Amino acid sequence: MQRGWAWLRDGVQLWRRNPALITFATFGYLLTLVVLSVVPLIGQLAASLIMPALSVGVLNACRAIDARRKAGPDVLFSGFRINLQALVAIGGLYLIATMAVLLILTAVDDGTLFEILRGGEVDPQTAGDSTLGFTLVVAVALSTPVMMAYWFAPMLAAWWRVSAPKALFFSFYACLRNWRPFLAYAIGLAIFGAILPGIVIGVLGLISPALGTLASLPIPLLIVPVIFASFYTCARDVFGLPDGSTLPAIDTAADGGDGG
Repeated sequence: MQRGWAWLRDGVQLWRRNPALITFATFGYLLTLVVLSVVPLIGQLAASLIMPALSVGVLNACRAIDARRKAGPDVLFSGFRINLQALVAIGGLYLIATMAVLLILTAVDDGTLFEILRGGEVDPQTAGDSTLGFTLVVAVALSTPVMMAYWFAPMLAAWWRVSAPKALFFSFYACLRNWRPFLAYAIGLAIFGAILPGIVIGVLGLISPALGTLASLPIPLLIVPVIFASFYTCARDVFGLPDGSTLPAIDTAADGGDGG
């Protein structure tokens, strides 16, 4: 499990080497998806399809920093130049799986959770009478395998040029075999990305509401890029880095996770 904590620690160290590039790539990725999503009709579909290629751009930025190579802002779109067909297919399959999960959840609680996720107003009595707790358990149970299949898939498709189905399968299998480090990693992300910032902002807010508000602005600029950098260090540890030949032995890479 120590490996899971190390992914986050190594992400911090990688970010410190070039915070400007990682921050640019991270928020460029997020901003591109947000801008596309607001386009009527096709915006959200387009954002889902290109999301894997954009995520590869962020990983390529981290990889360049890790190798101490120079990289410019164009690295964000470098994922569109390698195995794009497979990356788009991964985005499409991920979208279909996500929609299937949402449809099942809507059937479970008549759409209460979906309305909450959309930011809509839900009558308090309706929320209290609904099976919201059970729905959350179902949501975690259904969405976790989907996330496992997607987690490494863009990187596998781009760096080792495997097909979309193989990338999704290898990603799921690697996550399954490394479940202990991933559990520690998830706990670390919760502490680093939510609990500690919440405590800091809350304490500053008690001292001065204005100070708490000001602190809430720069904190995401520091935390979000570090989290994205830890995605790279996680992938590097589980799969290694491509050498221009073939996909590494996943059984060997994953077996190391069970003992962590």
